[in-house]
Amino acid sequence: MNEEKEAVTLKDLGEFGLIDRITKKIKSYQKNTKLGPGDDAAVIKSQNNILVSSDMLVEGVHFDMSFTPLKHLGYKSVIVNISDIYAMNAIPTHITVNLGISSKYTLEAIDELYDGILLACKKYKVDIIGGDITSCLNGLTISITVIGEGNENEIVRRSGAKENDLLVTTGDLGGAYMGLNVLQREKEVWKNNQNMQPELDNFNYILERQLKPEARKDIIESFKDNNIKPTSMIDISDGLASEIFHICKSSNVGCQVYEDKIPIDSETYKTSMDFNINPTISALNGGEDYELLFTINQKDYEKIKNDPKITVIGHITKKDQGINLVGKGNTLTPLKAQGWNHFNS
Repeated sequence: MNEEKEAVTLKDLGEFGLIDRITKKIKSYQKNTKLGPGDDAAVIKSQNNILVSSDMLVEGVHFDMSFTPLKHLGYKSVIVNISDIYAMNAIPTHITVNLGISSKYTLEAIDELYDGILLACKKYKVDIIGGDITSCLNGLTISITVIGEGNENEIVRRSGAKENDLLVTTGDLGGAYMGLNVLQREKEVWKNNQNMQPELDNFNYILERQLKPEARKDIIESFKDNNIKPTSMIDISDGLASEIFHICKSSNVGCQVYEDKIPIDSETYKTSMDFNINPTISALNGGEDYELLFTINQKDYEKIKNDPKITVIGHITKKDQGINLVGKGNTLTPLKAQGWNHFNS
């Protein structure tokens, strides 16, 4: 009778063994990747402008392991980074992945996390070119730096919005926030009675919006196909209202947003009502939708008006007119940015 093979642990592998294990799974999708993981630095050849952005996800702050599958977490950690590059009207090409891992995580758990990272890289054709792994005292920390490329005349900043430009969003909003509310509710139910099974069957769409979001590569490709260059753009990570304020502040303008134009999915709407939350509030302040918010010159309206993935929700005004939500009966309410703030207690 053969003895069962003993499970290999993180302690057995050590840092370099874990890096070797992960590196063997990495594939390259970019022609300009000249040297990937395994040396003191990666080598990328480029003739365009290089864009660099970085995001960190910390356990207990950005994710809760009691209801977050590790594969989904790995996937999402890539999406939140590459979304920033798409928000500049550029293309993400490479990432570095840095992990801080506590002793509670097994080797199998790290494999699962990296499976999600690799899946996102495959879908969006992004190369992993390096990173770092270290032990930490508590939980899990994921820090990813993304590198992208963009032509000088195509890069879009937050600061280009002009009076009378149209304010536009992709997709629908508030779903990720309501998905989080459902997960937190079911966690509390389970804590009080661990024999209870979570009731998640009717929330597939908003749960996916929270746990496994997608980046809007398709919109950037559509811009190129239709010869559209937004005058300003940002991704919706901290809530629609916060992102509107970022664009208005950077562009030194005001804005009017029409409440009845804000796109909200039916599942998001119903769940918001069940939680006694105004669906508009979910859309304005929820965050983590990773849609794109942008402005365009009115002459480009004909190019987008029939696109079901895009909704005009308002227009840019002079700065002294303020940033307002236009409700029923054309009532104006000053908009407040109440989205995610990392340092609110």
